[in-house]
Amino acid sequence: MTCIQGFVAAVPTANRAAFIDHADKAASAFRDHGCLSAVECWGDEVPMDDLTSFPLAVQAGADETVVFSWYVWPSKSAHDAVMQGPMTDPRLSIEGNPMPFDGKRVIFGAFEPLVEFGTPQQGGYVDGFVIPVPKANQGAFRKQAAEFAPIFADFGASCIIECWEQDVPDGKLTDFRRAVQAQTDEAIVFSLVQWPDKATRDAGSARMMQDARFSDLEMPFDGKRMVFGGFVPVVQV
Repeated sequence: MTCIQGFVAAVPTANRAAFIDHADKAASAFRDHGCLSAVECWGDEVPMDDLTSFPLAVQAGADETVVFSWYVWPSKSAHDAVMQGPMTDPRLSIEGNPMPFDGKRVIFGAFEPLVEFGTPQQGGYVDGFVIPVPKANQGAFRKQAAEFAPIFADFGASCIIECWEQDVPDGKLTDFRRAVQAQTDEAIVFSLVQWPDKATRDAGSARMMQDARFSDLEMPFDGKRMVFGGFVPVVQV
């Protein structure tokens, strides 16, 4: 069973080029240490909300852009062996590859894929989501996600991945649980929908709004606390 490592961070918008250089080096290093693939995305349409949102989740300032990233590992044990081991590769050290953003506000965690549909692609456009789901509703969430993944594909999506928390640590400033105001009986779901391009995503989203299958949808979670945004891949290895 693969392990998905998810990240959300706030990066000074002026540091976009520096972030891409940093992320490319880090992602390439993790690939050399066993990671199967890595995607780093720059925020494009990331709405702010008073209750929950990606900007609130990482305490993003007006001059910062939210990034959404995921790394795929062959297993949780392979992920742990690298992440908990010594970072001797200079591409993974602060000295060798300094972060052009505030690392204290990065939120991260390890997740187990529940639904994987379609084929990941280079480039495109990504809708990212973080969702609080009652742990008792895992089966209902998996069933609904599996039923709707091919419908998203019918509207043009190329890849849908829905992941259930495995190891989501609490942070001092920010973390996934605070991002969605998760209760003790709720788990974190990290999800993404990849599209061939933004135009396909916009057209597909508009068509979904008119589809009767979505109009009466009963979600097995509190949709008001779901956070979401649109992102552009800038690093893929």
